[in-house]
Amino acid sequence: MTTWLDVPVDHQFGIDNLPYGVFSASGDATRRVGVRIGDVVLDAGAVAAIGRDAGQAGSGPDLATAWQTASLNAFLALGRPAWTIARAWLTEILTDDVHRTRVEPHLHPLDSVTLHLPIEVADYVDFYASEDHASNVGKIFRPDNAALPPNWKHLPIGYHGRSGTVVVSGTDVVRPSGQRKAPSDPAPVFGPSIRLDIEAELGYVVGGATEVGTRVSVEEAVDHLFGVVILNDWSARDIQAWEYVPLGPFLGKSFATSISAWVTPLDALAQARVALPGQEEPAVLPYLEGPAFGLDLHLEVALNGTVVSRPAYAGMYWSPVQMLAHLTVGGASLRNGDLFGSGTVSGPEKGTRGSLLELTWNGAEPLVLEDGSTRGFLEDGDTVTIRAWAPGPGSSRIGLGEVSGTIRPSP
Repeated sequence: MTTWLDVPVDHQFGIDNLPYGVFSASGDATRRVGVRIGDVVLDAGAVAAIGRDAGQAGSGPDLATAWQTASLNAFLALGRPAWTIARAWLTEILTDDVHRTRVEPHLHPLDSVTLHLPIEVADYVDFYASEDHASNVGKIFRPDNAALPPNWKHLPIGYHGRSGTVVVSGTDVVRPSGQRKAPSDPAPVFGPSIRLDIEAELGYVVGGATEVGTRVSVEEAVDHLFGVVILNDWSARDIQAWEYVPLGPFLGKSFATSISAWVTPLDALAQARVALPGQEEPAVLPYLEGPAFGLDLHLEVALNGTVVSRPAYAGMYWSPVQMLAHLTVGGASLRNGDLFGSGTVSGPEKGTRGSLLELTWNGAEPLVLEDGSTRGFLEDGDTVTIRAWAPGPGSSRIGLGEVSGTIRPSP
C-alpha cells in the first residue's frame, strides 16, 4: 500500500503505522489529536470535520468531535468498532489522491509542532512479565533462595502506580528523595536517591470503560487494548529496597513514569504477533486461558548516546490480554485512558537486560560509556532514550518512536 505523500517506502512511520498523538501547532496552543505519517502530522479532527460538516459522515462515530480534544480519551471511549473505522478512513484519505486537496492544508511538519501527553491517564498499573528480569532481580536480592517467587508463574504480578506522574517523552525527571537504609546501616537516612535506575518497558493504552464488579476475559481483552507506547518506569532502587516490604513499591516508583508521545494502534502490530514462550508447566488457571499472544518488538536503550542494551519483547512470559484479564478478575473496572506497563523487558544475555540494576548487577559491574565514563546508576544530567520497532508487512518496520528523559538534581 502506498500513500500520495512523499514518504520513503522504508520509513518506520509509513502508511501501515499511523500512530496517534496529541499536538499543538506553531502559533496555536490548542491541543488536538494528530496522526503521524512520515515526518508530518495530520490534524485528524480538522479533516474529519470537513466530511462531517458537509453531511458525509453518515451514521458512523463522530470522529471529528473526539479528535478535537486535548487527549485521546474521547476517542478511546468510542471503542474498538470506531477505532477500526477510523483507521480505515485514515488509510483511505492518505492513499487515495482524490482526498489530497482537502487534506494537505491540515498537514504540519513534525519539527514545527509540540507533542503532549497523548492520554489523560486514568489508572496506572505496572506488571512484572519478564521471567529473565524477575529471575535476575531474585538472584541479586535473594541469592540464597529461588530466583522466582512461588506465585510468579501462576499470575501476572503487578503494582498500582501513580497516574499523576506519568509524563510525556522529553520531560525532565527530578531525582527523588526519600528514606534509604543499606543492610549495614544502623538506621535509615533521608536524602536524594543514589541508585536511580530505568526500566525499559512497553505500555498498553486501554479504552472501552467497564462497570465495577465485572470481569474482562482473555478473549474480550483485545477489544480494550487500543495501542502501545514505549514506557520508562524510573526507579529509585535504594528507596524501593527499604520501603517495599511488606506492601511493595511506593516512593521508589511514584516520582515519574515516562511514555512516548505516539500511541501505536494494536492493529498496526498485526505482523508482530507471536506465540508466548510457553506456559505449559505450571498450567495457568482457567481464567487466564484463551487466545493469548506475544509481540515481536525490539527495544534499544541508550544512555548519553551510548547504546547499552537491546531487549527483545518476544520473550515476555505473560501476554497483555492475560494481564488485563487478571487486572479485572477481582471486579476492578476499566476506564478510558487506563495505562498498564509490561514490566522491565529483559533477555537472558547481558546486552538484552532492560535496567541498570541488571546491566551492572546492582552496581558491581559498571557500564563504560563511549566518552570513557562509567555508570552503576544514573547521575544528574544523564539522558536516557529508549526506542522500539516491530516488523510490519513484507520487510517493513513499524516505528514506536522514542521515550527520553534527562535527570535533574534533587531540589
